[in-house]
Amino acid sequence: MQRFRTVVAAVTLAVAAAASLTACGDDADEGASGAKVLKLWHYEGETSAMGVAWDKAIEVFKQEHPGVEVRFERKAFEQIQQNAGMIINSSEGPDVMEYNKGNATAGLLSKQGLLTDLTAEATKRGWDKALSPSLQTTAKYDDKGVMGSGNWYGVPNYGEYVMVYYNKDLFDRNGVKVPTTLDELTAAMDTFVAKGITPLGTAGAEYPAGQLFYQLALAKADRAFVDNYQLYKNPVDFKADPLKYGADTFAEWVKKGYVGKGTASAKAEDMGTAFIAGKTPMIVSGSWWYGRFKAEMKANWDSFLFPGNKLHAGSSGNIWVVPATSKAKDLAYDFIDITMRPEIQALIGNNGGVPVAADPSKIADPKDKKLIENFNAISTTDGLAFYPDWPVPGYYDVLVSGFQGLINQSKSPDQVLDAIAKPYDEGVAEIKRG
Repeated sequence: MQRFRTVVAAVTLAVAAAASLTACGDDADEGASGAKVLKLWHYEGETSAMGVAWDKAIEVFKQEHPGVEVRFERKAFEQIQQNAGMIINSSEGPDVMEYNKGNATAGLLSKQGLLTDLTAEATKRGWDKALSPSLQTTAKYDDKGVMGSGNWYGVPNYGEYVMVYYNKDLFDRNGVKVPTTLDELTAAMDTFVAKGITPLGTAGAEYPAGQLFYQLALAKADRAFVDNYQLYKNPVDFKADPLKYGADTFAEWVKKGYVGKGTASAKAEDMGTAFIAGKTPMIVSGSWWYGRFKAEMKANWDSFLFPGNKLHAGSSGNIWVVPATSKAKDLAYDFIDITMRPEIQALIGNNGGVPVAADPSKIADPKDKKLIENFNAISTTDGLAFYPDWPVPGYYDVLVSGFQGLINQSKSPDQVLDAIAKPYDEGVAEIKRG
C-alpha cells in the first residue's frame, strides 16, 4: 500500500523454486498431478478487508476452474517492494501479483517491459467502465513509465483516501461541532487549544505530516495543479500557491498550537495509538486506519472529509499486475475479473475497506457505508489528487525531512519549499529524459 509510506528496511528475498514445475504445452504450468497452476501473490493481512475478499475470490476461482491448482503465497510488503524486478524476471515468480501503483514502481516495471499490457482485457471485461477516470490514472502508464495515459498495466479493485478522523466524545465534552469549512475547522481547533488540548495529532517522522501539508495545499488547488505536480504537464512553482499556502498554513498551525512540536519525531503508529487511546481529538490520515479504529477504539469516533476541499489525497489502492513471464495469463485475467464482481466488492466494503465498484446499499454498517459514499463522492467528481511523494523516486524522505523542520520550527516555510523544490525539479527532468 503505497499511501505515502517508506520501506523501513531492505529485505532480501530468496525466490525459492516451487517443486519441480515443468511447462506444459499451453497457457499454464502443470503441478505434479498434471493440473494447471495459477501462482498468486499478495501482501494483505488475512483479516484485512482485502484479505477476506480475495480469499473468497480464490474460492470462487477454484469453483469455476476445477482443473486448476491455486498456489497462493502471502508476501511481506517489503519483500515485493524491494525485489519486484528480480521476482518478475524469475521463472518461479507469480502469474498475478499485487503491486504498488505509481511511477517509481509499476511505471518503472512497465517501462522495462516486465509487465503484461492489459489494455485489451480492460476493454473486453469492462474494467474501463467500472473504474472512474481518476482511478484509471494508476492503472495506465506511458512509454516512459509515467502514470495517467498509455496502456493498462494494472487493475485496482479497492481505493483509499485521506480524511479527518475525530473523537466524538472529546468533541461533545468540549462543545465542538463537526466543521464543514476550513474556517470552522480552525475555530474548532481554537476551542481545544483554549482548553489546553492539542487538537490535531500528526507524525513528522513518517507520512502523516506530508499528507497534512498536501491537504492544506489542495484547499487552494485545482485539477490543473494536480496534473502539473503529479503528471508533469507544466512546471510547478513551489514559491506560489497552492504549495506556498500549504507550507505557510502548516507553519501557522504549529505556532497556534494546533499541532504539537513534539510530533516532529513521532511515527504514524504513535499518532494512531494516541488517537485510539482517546488522547487526540483529530488526525488527518487515510482510510487504511479505518478497520483498526473500528476494532480497537473504545471512544465514539467518526470521520469527515477535509472541510471545504474538492480535491483530496487518495487514489486507487494497489494494483493487480500480470508479469510478462506469466505462463497462465488467461487464468490471471479470470482471477482479476472475479475480484471486480459485486459480491467480492461488497465483501471489501463490509469488512472496512473501500471498494471501487460496490453498491453502497449492499453495505450493512452505516459507518462503513459512509466511508464508501465519501470515496465515491470524491472519485466520481475527479477529486482524487494522489499523494505528495509520488512524482519522483526518493521524494518521500525529502518531504519527511522538510516537514520535520516546519514542526520543530527549525526551518521557515520558504526554506522548506526550497528544500523540496530542487529534488522535485531534478527528478522530473530525469524522468523526462527517459
